[in-house]
Amino acid sequence: MPGITLKISGERNPELVRQLVPQLTALTCEVLEKRPEQTLLILDFVPHEQWFIHNRSLVEHGRNAFRLEVTVTDETNTKAQKARFHREAYVLLAELIGNLHPHSNVHIIDCRASAYGYEGVTQEYRYQHA
Repeated sequence: MPGITLKISGERNPELVRQLVPQLTALTCEVLEKRPEQTLLILDFVPHEQWFIHNRSLVEHGRNAFRLEVTVTDETNTKAQKARFHREAYVLLAELIGNLHPHSNVHIIDCRASAYGYEGVTQEYRYQHA
């Protein structure tokens, strides 16, 4: 049950959203071995003048950026899977967004099963009662 939060620099772009959502969802589910029907994605755009790297806005840098956070239940993915996801997600977003600042980043958040869940039930409880 990954929760994906993606922030992209720039103005809202419905065409980019139409391309990005299915591709990022598919990549996440394939590489991290998750189920698409339990995957949520929240996407937001941040104006270039409100995104700063080393005290300079992306306007000053003349670049785009993204921050991708994926929350997964701790100990459900290997280091190799996470490393592959980092590489492939960065490549995908670089292709779709373009002109990326190198500090664009991916953050996989391993969350304890007792602290993460949906429908009012923790992942730990689901595992223990499966």
